[in-house]
Amino acid sequence: MDSPSSGTSESTHWLTTSRSSFVESFRSVRLSAIGRIDKEDLRKRILIPEYLRFAMKDAILSKDINGVGLIISDANCEAPEAPMVVFVNSKSGGRHGPFLKSRLQDIMGEEQVFDLSVVKPPDFVQYGLGCLEKLASLGDECAKEVREKMRIVVAGGDGTVGWILGSLSELNKQKREPVPPTGIIPLGTGNDLSRSFGWGGSFPFAWKSAIKRFLHKAVTGPICRLDSWHIIVSTPSGETVDLTYSLKPTEECSIDQDLDVEGEISETSTCFEGVFYNYYSIGMDAQVAYGFHQLRDEKPYLAQGPISNKLIYSGYGCGQGWFCTPCMSNPSLRGLKNILQVHIMKANCSKWEKVPVPSGVRAIVALNLHHYGSGRNPWGNLKPEYLEKRGFVEAHADDGLLEIFGLKQGWHASLVMVELISAKHIAQAAAIRLEIRGGEWREAYMQMDGEPWKQSMNNEYSTFVEIKRVPSQSLMISGD
Repeated sequence: MDSPSSGTSESTHWLTTSRSSFVESFRSVRLSAIGRIDKEDLRKRILIPEYLRFAMKDAILSKDINGVGLIISDANCEAPEAPMVVFVNSKSGGRHGPFLKSRLQDIMGEEQVFDLSVVKPPDFVQYGLGCLEKLASLGDECAKEVREKMRIVVAGGDGTVGWILGSLSELNKQKREPVPPTGIIPLGTGNDLSRSFGWGGSFPFAWKSAIKRFLHKAVTGPICRLDSWHIIVSTPSGETVDLTYSLKPTEECSIDQDLDVEGEISETSTCFEGVFYNYYSIGMDAQVAYGFHQLRDEKPYLAQGPISNKLIYSGYGCGQGWFCTPCMSNPSLRGLKNILQVHIMKANCSKWEKVPVPSGVRAIVALNLHHYGSGRNPWGNLKPEYLEKRGFVEAHADDGLLEIFGLKQGWHASLVMVELISAKHIAQAAAIRLEIRGGEWREAYMQMDGEPWKQSMNNEYSTFVEIKRVPSQSLMISGD
């Protein structure tokens, strides 16, 4: 055990965690019975004026904002308190996705509810919000006010939320502020982003009445900030990378080459980049996640909801040897210390510092939020004395720091995930650089925000990963 954690007794905390989804659903039933939300009053607070709804829809479908100059503005128009659009991942949430979409359209109209299989977030940002900005530039005060007050709700899992946030971040780059804040209706398996901002960890049983409550909270909730992290992966040219959708090729490869390296640096390299909001990891946990995703793609009938997903995930972890296979029998099961060198940059510091990789660690995670792996807190609620001793500060989602920890064999990881012990604390960092050497390792597994990928390793040359904070923060609506 790395450090004692403050709070209630271990057994009580474990029971509370295991029943969290049921408690959240029960609470939603009780709250809906106590204070019902009037549908018409809610509509008045979020419904965008009709001419603007149709103008946005036409601009998105045609992928052209030039036609909006022909729109006749309504001089008597008043912008609602919190004009809102909802993105629905109809493939998430098992059978709930399509019904949720229909229920939302009944409350707020078809033009303000976007199915992600039809309308992509980048198109909404470029053409939907662009339409409002165009009308505002032509003197439409109602369009200007709607654009300034706009709020977004995402009905989906962590990956879907990250997709929306990444698309909205383009507004900062293009100097098109303000960036709309984002709320969440949790439809995924882990829902760690949703948990971190008070939106709950699961879709409630009484979902029909809960939808109005979600929208009401999206209207009234205060705005919070969330750090996002830019990642660059530089691999020797010619190596195969099984890319996830969250990584894109890039020609700009700004990996810091001035640090000491243990392997060799290839003269030519291929680079990929992406952004994550919750965590990045390398090692056995990413390998298990990769295997689960492959199995789900090959046999989708096995994964019909969060519970079945978690059972399959756990079974796959056992099958991959995290628990029972002798580590010395296979180089791929040995600790990351054999292939990994870690440098970090601390807050308000411009120099890189090498940190040792603990022996026996088979997965390393860089965590931005309190929640990981369906609501667990592997970093722990650390006591002030321990924080001071290690030179750490209390972790927050907007503090500009990542918490880096290690997981050993499966039994250690299991105890961490039920929060009986804390993970192996390694460091807190404002930037991270990893050097991964090949040797006997043929491939490495990595993931960010639940999206895993497999990367071939070169026997001679090292692969590098560099993580730095994105200058602008994402805006989130608090559901608490």
